Amino acid sequence: MLYYLFEYLEQQYQLPGAGLFQYISFRASAAIIFSLFVSLLFGKKIIALLQRYQIGESIRDLGLDGQQQKAGTPTMGGVIIILATLVPVLLFAKLDNIYVVLLIITTLWMGCIGILDDYMKIKRKNKDGLKGRFKIIGQIGLGLIVGITLYTHPEVTIRQNIVADQEIQINEKSTKTTIPLLKNNEFDYADVITWIDDSWSSYAWLIFIPVVIFIVTAVSNGANLTDGIDGLAAGTATIIVLVLGVFAWISGNIIFSDYLNVMYIPNVSEVVIFIAALAGSLGGFLWYNAFPAQVFMGDTGSLTIGGIIAVLALVVRKELLIPVLCGVFFIESLSVILQVGYFKYTKKKSGVGKRIFLMAPIHHHFQKHGYHESKIVTRFWILSIAFAIISLLTLKIR
Repeated sequence: MLYYLFEYLEQQYQLPGAGLFQYISFRASAAIIFSLFVSLLFGKKIIALLQRYQIGESIRDLGLDGQQQKAGTPTMGGVIIILATLVPVLLFAKLDNIYVVLLIITTLWMGCIGILDDYMKIKRKNKDGLKGRFKIIGQIGLGLIVGITLYTHPEVTIRQNIVADQEIQINEKSTKTTIPLLKNNEFDYADVITWIDDSWSSYAWLIFIPVVIFIVTAVSNGANLTDGIDGLAAGTATIIVLVLGVFAWISGNIIFSDYLNVMYIPNVSEVVIFIAALAGSLGGFLWYNAFPAQVFMGDTGSLTIGGIIAVLALVVRKELLIPVLCGVFFIESLSVILQVGYFKYTKKKSGVGKRIFLMAPIHHHFQKHGYHESKIVTRFWILSIAFAIISLLTLKIR
């Protein structure tokens, strides 16, 4: 809203300094500072409110050191992240930008699913919370919204070069994305079916939308599984979103996208404001969530963070980089899949289920080995930084 106010003041009254709001760098800086301020200032008040209404974590006895001491710690702290993200976005971002609108919808949609899940766990004393199938339905619903919007909205385009007698640049609708580490690294989802017949390109949505649904579901569940010890999910997510911020800024800047020979996506640089706000809110939340945690994000936070990261990756057309960029989420999810799959397989074969890890997700495996959770979190952060660097290197290594 401030963007439009200062745009008006500059046009009508030539107010000194109003032109600063035209710059992405200024608004992103303002957003990250403001979101950090909101999460730090109101975070303490929200924690006190959660304590007052006895919205505390119910701890299952999993035999982990220090586990029972966390009983009663306020949960549903993801509200802090949502609030501290949306307020600066509403103030500093262009609210008519389709990508920003999608991210706001994603935040509210996944936030509502998470709040409902946490509410059922706490107030109704149901440790399983919202049934898994309803979570999946909610994630599929968001995937449909995101997929249909990205496929059909006229403002979701990429810049294409058409070379004939002279080079002509046009913005066009496309289901193209980028494949990391390959020289000619553009891939069109339509190619999956157009090899049969070129006229089938109009049915590319049959491939694109299911891929979007899968990515939204997988990443949000991966973030949810990662949120098991103090500071792990928040710290890891901060690293991931900052890298996505770099991708968004480069992809939305015609000079740098041309220099690095990456896909230019018109209007996508505006999501840098959203990313800055999210990074600031995660940093502020981490102030209270670092060991020993004063608050847990709950599914309210973890599902929301995962959904936002998935949509951001799709918007900047880097979704195929997710297994690397979100490497920690991927490892956590894979550890659960392997554990459950191997247990079922061995039980079917021998009648006795066996386990690969002492406990899954894998961060609990290291806890069982006697590692302090602060050491586990720090090492996972280091691993996430390494994945982030590898992801950034894909800008040049092809």
